[in-house]
Amino acid sequence: MRLYILHIIRFDLQVVLDQHFWRFWGARGRWDERGVEAVKNNLVLSGLAKRYGDFVALHETHLDIKAGEFVTLLGPSGSGKTTILMSIAGFVAPSAGQILLDGVDVTGLPPERRNFGVVFQGYALFPHLTVYDNVAFPLRARGIRGAAARPKIEAALEMAQLGAFAGRLPRQLSGGQQQRVALARSLVFEPELLLLDEPLSALDRALRKDFQSEFKAIHRQVGTTFIYVTHDQEEALTMSDRIVILDRGRILQCAPPAELYERPATEFVAGFLGKSNFLRGRIGRRADGLAEIAGPALTSWAAVGRQQDLGEGARAVAALRPEKIRLHRTEPSADACSARGRVSELTYLGATCEVTLTLADGSQLAALMPAGAIALAEGDEIVASWAPDAAILVEPRAEPGR
Repeated sequence: MRLYILHIIRFDLQVVLDQHFWRFWGARGRWDERGVEAVKNNLVLSGLAKRYGDFVALHETHLDIKAGEFVTLLGPSGSGKTTILMSIAGFVAPSAGQILLDGVDVTGLPPERRNFGVVFQGYALFPHLTVYDNVAFPLRARGIRGAAARPKIEAALEMAQLGAFAGRLPRQLSGGQQQRVALARSLVFEPELLLLDEPLSALDRALRKDFQSEFKAIHRQVGTTFIYVTHDQEEALTMSDRIVILDRGRILQCAPPAELYERPATEFVAGFLGKSNFLRGRIGRRADGLAEIAGPALTSWAAVGRQQDLGEGARAVAALRPEKIRLHRTEPSADACSARGRVSELTYLGATCEVTLTLADGSQLAALMPAGAIALAEGDEIVASWAPDAAILVEPRAEPGR
C-alpha cells in the first residue's frame, strides 16, 4: 500500500508539473512549432551533496551537462546515481550545493516548477484509464487534443509495441507492458529535459535493444538533454554522449564511452565498465609514454595514462582488456608483451570464446578470441601476447567505506 501511495504521489507531481508548465516557463523565451520552448538547458551541479544523518549518500559533486547531451549516470546500487537524478528532479533536497539551469539557481524550486520530464522505474498509471488515454494524458494536460494529439499518441504506442493493447486497462497488462506504457507516456510530449531512472529495467532483452535505438533517434529528433540512470553497461555504452561513473557517492570518471572504455582512470572503472585483467607489480623503466610493470608472473609495458607521478619501484596496477590479447602455440614477436600459461577454462559465448589461462604463480589471465580461431582444450599450454600499449596504468581500488 505504501508503494502504491508513493506511485500516486509521484504521478500527481507530474500532473502538477504539466499544469504549471506554461505558467512558469512561458515568459523565458520563444516556442517552436511543437509548442516547446527553445532554450539552451545547460545544467550545472555545483558542490551537490546529500547526507542522511551520518551516512553520506553523495559527496560534494560537480558536473556540467551541456544542452542536448545524452548523459548516463552509471554505477552499482548505492553509488549515488539515483540521488543525483532525484535531486535534479526536485524530489530529494540536497544537503549542500546548487543546481543551476542556464545560470539560474533552481535548487529550491519544487518539482512542479521545473521544466523536467521524469520517467520512474514505477509505473504510476491511472488504473481507470486505458493504455491510449494514459499515454494521451500529458498532451491533454497541455491542451493538445484530437487530430493534433492522435499521431503523437499512435507513434508512442507503436514505439513501445503497445498498439494492440491501446484499449486495455493497466490491470490487464503484465508488469513489463505497464512499464512500456509509463515510458510512452513520458516521451509522448517531448519534454525539454528528460530524467530517466532505469526505464528499461522491466523490459525483455530484445525490446531493451530496440528501445536503445529509439532513445537515440528520439534524442536526435528533439535535441533535448537526456540524463539517464542505469547499472546496465550496454545501455550506457550504446546510447550516451558521456558516461558518469559513480561509486560510493563519488564521481570517479566522466568521459565519452570510447574514452572510458579504452582509457579508464581507476581500477574500479576498468572492472565495472567491461571486463579487465589487472596486472600488479612495481614500476621499472619508462619510455615514450609507457611504463614497465614487473609482477610475480609476468612483466609488461603499459600506457602511463593518468598515473604520471609513479616513479621507479612504485607499486602499480595496469588494466588489460581480454580482447586485446592474442593466443599462440609458438612464441610471439620480440616486441610484444607475453605470458605463458595453461588453459584452465573455455567459455563459449557464441561469436567469441573466453579463454582463461592460469599462469605459473596461480594468477589468471582472460583472453577473448573469435570462436574457432584456434583449437584449444583445457590443459593446453599456450602463450598470450599483447601490444606494449594495450594495457594502461590505473589508480588502485580504494579501501571500502564512504
